[in-house]
Amino acid sequence: MSIQQGRIDVHHHIIPPVYAEAIYRHGLQLHAGAPLPQWSAQKSLDEMDLNGIQRAITSLTTPGAHLGGGVTQAASLARACNEFAADLRSRHPQRFGSFALLPLPFTEASCTEAVHALDVLGADGVVVFGSNDGVFLGDPRLDELMAELDRRAAVVFVHPNLHQTSEQLGMQAPGFIIEFLCDTTRAAVNLILTGTLERFPRIRWILAHGGGFLPYVAWRVSLANALPQFQDKAPQGVMTYLRRFYFDTALSPSRYSMAALKELVEPSQILFGSDFPFAPAPLTTLQCQTLEENPLWSAEQLYGIHRGHALCLFPQYRQADEQVIPAPIYAGESFSSRLKRSLTRPVGAFVERVRSR
Repeated sequence: MSIQQGRIDVHHHIIPPVYAEAIYRHGLQLHAGAPLPQWSAQKSLDEMDLNGIQRAITSLTTPGAHLGGGVTQAASLARACNEFAADLRSRHPQRFGSFALLPLPFTEASCTEAVHALDVLGADGVVVFGSNDGVFLGDPRLDELMAELDRRAAVVFVHPNLHQTSEQLGMQAPGFIIEFLCDTTRAAVNLILTGTLERFPRIRWILAHGGGFLPYVAWRVSLANALPQFQDKAPQGVMTYLRRFYFDTALSPSRYSMAALKELVEPSQILFGSDFPFAPAPLTTLQCQTLEENPLWSAEQLYGIHRGHALCLFPQYRQADEQVIPAPIYAGESFSSRLKRSLTRPVGAFVERVRSR
């Protein structure tokens, strides 16, 4: 393998026994059309060894900690899962990291768990879902949580969920095929247009599955720049915020997806992800091969996607001979941006008048 130090997988799921028991107890073992797979730490290690993955930063997927039993149930399950992940990391310190599960949509409990996971358990970041009980990321009800994450310059892994509107469509395609991607796209756009990325600029966001449809619709979304109601929310322009997102390659390694991403963001924003075990080990192998055979990437860029770019977010995992440039942590709006916004406000108002005729 050309990646001598080994890949870093930022989209690698675990299924703690306590979580599996809760899922089966609530009859939720089939979610978004995907059955809950059988998982063990050894299965993860075998898949990693087979595919040259040196380290996996683990997370739990939907439906998450809130299984309908209220805040106490959700908080208790999230804590148990995060302690399991911390123990897994301690038993295999060279192989695993973790994104902590939060008991969303309960904001106060999620703040408590985020602080505990990041400050006490030493998690590498948190995993949140694009929507939780119909509440999308960017909703002001989550501002307290955003403030906690912003203070810590946390890495936040955004995994899709099924919004209630997706569940009501009656389509034959399983939810994970199309609707998951809608959830990620909606959440990312909402984070920008509600001003969340502007008000909490220190959070580093990773979008699962190549960002859903976001790369394809980016230009269209940027037309919001001309609408007056968004000029205070996204004063630096939609594309500025959109290019701050990191994107993982999980189940999205094709040359079509990668071509769109390469045009949209710097290669440094693209990270390897497998989606194991929901994507079984042979599919991980296929994803690795698809990325390596893509002529879009130079050898240096491919190394970055597989490993180097992740080290910018997680420099604690570098080896002694690796030089790492830490990922940027952004500040608030600059004076030049405020000046630009004041100059474009009349243009936005004019566009809105023309549009409304």
